Amino acid sequence: MTRKKTAVLISGRGSNMSALISAAMAPDYPAEIALVLSNRPDAKGLEHAKELGIATAVVDHKDFSGDREAFEKDVDAVLKQHKIELVALAGFMRILTPFLVNAWSNRMINIHPALLPSFKGLATHERALEEGVKLHGATVHYVSAEMDDGPIIAQGAVPVLDDDTSDVLAARVLEIEHRIYPRALELVASGKAKVAGARVTTGSVDGSLSDNLVWP
Repeated sequence: MTRKKTAVLISGRGSNMSALISAAMAPDYPAEIALVLSNRPDAKGLEHAKELGIATAVVDHKDFSGDREAFEKDVDAVLKQHKIELVALAGFMRILTPFLVNAWSNRMINIHPALLPSFKGLATHERALEEGVKLHGATVHYVSAEMDDGPIIAQGAVPVLDDDTSDVLAARVLEIEHRIYPRALELVASGKAKVAGARVTTGSVDGSLSDNLVWP
């Protein structure tokens, strides 16, 4: 089996990065984490990747004086240098321009801590509590020009309890993130995930939800 060379882009500790790396250690996993790239030289996830022998790179956005496309062109050059085939954003705190989105169309995925299309943007857990929803969760989707948009690959749901705080709810959602992101990358890298307009199909036609939905 030829495994897809995958880059994980981070800005911080990289907890979802760690989940992807752990999954990719299985010999039959269809993706290889070949690079961890950050826009912050002090991102803690870089050290963890180095300890595991994974190549790392830094493209500091502060070096580009606000020129987002120039920054992304350097990111793209590093990805090509490492012969990357798929990109997984894992807490990469940069709003992307059409340049990078188009360059990696249907080859770049992201995880968002909410059940999209609800609660796009920041402060998702606080907003979920304010709105009184009974289910919250996380979504893995293909990256598109619109922030927190793009065809949905996988989702995981958790209950919202009466005494939840935003921190407690965030911790519960993070657990589900660590379950669905490896599964979503597996679906993409194996070729099972196919984009059909605004939808992603995974070949499940028997009523099973296990491919792209996680419930505790």
